[in-house]
This record gives sequence, C-alpha cells and structure tokens, in this order.
Amino acid sequence: MNAQNTAILAYGPAAIAEAARLILAGQPVAMPTETVYGLAADATNGEAVARIYEAKGRPSFNPLIVHVRDLAQATEIAAFDDDARALAELYWPGPLTLVLPLRDDAPIASLVTAGLPTVALRVPAHPAMQALLAAADRPLAAPSANASGRISPTRAEHVLASLGGRIPLIVDAGQTAHGLESTIVALTGGPPRLLRPGPVDLGLTVATDGRIEAPGQLRSHYAPDKPLRLNASDAGPDEWLIGFGPVAGDATLSPSGNLIEAAAKLFEMLHEAEAAPVPKIAIAPIPEAGLGAAINDRLRRAAAPR
Repeated sequence: MNAQNTAILAYGPAAIAEAARLILAGQPVAMPTETVYGLAADATNGEAVARIYEAKGRPSFNPLIVHVRDLAQATEIAAFDDDARALAELYWPGPLTLVLPLRDDAPIASLVTAGLPTVALRVPAHPAMQALLAAADRPLAAPSANASGRISPTRAEHVLASLGGRIPLIVDAGQTAHGLESTIVALTGGPPRLLRPGPVDLGLTVATDGRIEAPGQLRSHYAPDKPLRLNASDAGPDEWLIGFGPVAGDATLSPSGNLIEAAAKLFEMLHEAEAAPVPKIAIAPIPEAGLGAAINDRLRRAAAPR
C-alpha cells in the first residue's frame, strides 16, 4: 500500500458509512476526536486491534483506550463504583479516560488491555466519533493516529503524513479542539489516581507507584507467574510450549505463521499457559519483522528476571 491507497473523506454520512464498513471488516480507520485524531478499530476483534499496532509500528503492546457510546455501554465492559460513576456523569462525553476493573464477561480483545485486569474507557464528545460508534455498533480501541513516537495528529494531513499507505481511510473533520490527549484517571480501589494529565483537571498529582494501567506508561505489561523461555523449538518435561508456525506446541499463536493472528492471541496464550498444570512456559521463535518486533518486545519483558 502507498500513500495514494489511503482515502481521505470529509466528515459526513458517506464517510461514516465507509468507516463503519471498514471497521466491521476488521480494518483500522483514522477518526477525529475532540482531543487528537485516533486510529480506531473494533475492540472486540483481536486481529483488528493487531492492525492498529501494525500500522503504528508500536514498539510494544501497551493498553489502549476503548471509546464507547455512553455510560450504559461502558458498564457492560467495566465495573463502576460510585466515584467512577460520578466522574463519568460529570465529564462524559469529553476528554476524560477512566481506568476501571474489567468485567469478566466484557467483550474486549485481550490485546486491547495488554492482558491486564483493567480497561481504559472514554466517551468521546466529537460528533464524528460518536457517529461511527453508533454506525459500527462496536466499542472502538483508538490510540492516536500517528506512527509510534511521532507527534500526535490534530489534522487529517498530519495523519496522512504519518500513516499514509498504512491505513485505508482518514475521516477529515478539520482541526481537533483540544490538541492534547485525554486525562487518564484510575479508579481501581482507593482514591482516584492520575495516570496522565490532560484537558480535564481534577486537581490530582500524577501517580508514581510504578503500576502500569494505561497508555503512555511504557514499561508495561502483564507477565506470567511462571518462568518463560524464549525461542524454544520443543518443550522440556516441565514446560507448556506456545507454538508458532512449524512449531506446533501445546497451543499455537498461529499455525500458518501469521503475525497478525499471533499478536491477537498473544495474551490469551500466556493466560492459558499460566493456567496449565506444569511449572514453566516456553515459546517458539517469532521473527522480528513487522509485528514480530512488538511481540518479541513483549515477550522479552515477560521473560525478564523479577
């Protein structure tokens, strides 16, 4: 795909219909929000979410913010206590993201939360994103629509310069209102904790307890309680082997060696291996190309001594 393969459509009914079609086909699309342009994909579809990381060249699988229509939809995904509900009722729709306990029955792909037991939720105020949420009828994972490490985009042309040729569609609604990513607050027990400052000022100072619960906290990630051995072609007698490609394993990330499929299943496989009746985990070699670099980054972190 080259830059000419990325369409730009002015916000309106036709653009939203095409964006919804692509979302339901498992593709990411760039959408304006009131903060910055976001790269949206179906949060219930692990392979669609993997395509976000593929397009951004994201270096590791950090948790993503899930955009929802309203508080009612949010409560289907996360557990709300009185404090969380009060903040949501006061600031939603708007540029406030709440990190909350993930419901056991939440229809969210594990790649969205990076395997964590929490989920970051926001109800966007921008009419274009609201229209897409209604048309696609899916919660949408949507980090900023830029290549990883680049400046966040506040115009469609910024998205095209960064992701042109990597995504099929940009919906153009002009410059964003805030130009700054949302405030992120965690409500997972105890008083609210500020994880990322933003347009909503709640008078909190940024939490420095080292926990990783949201985008922008880079040393992130779920790690299994068992030792993890990388680049294994076969399993030892006390290991559960996660396969890939020609290495079948006890379970496999992708029998065909498809990196998008592997990324989508990564955290599910780690959970399955952790629950297996053996004390150790091994995982087959993953190539470093494309999404493989992000998968290996995550695995090296998971395998590091603790």
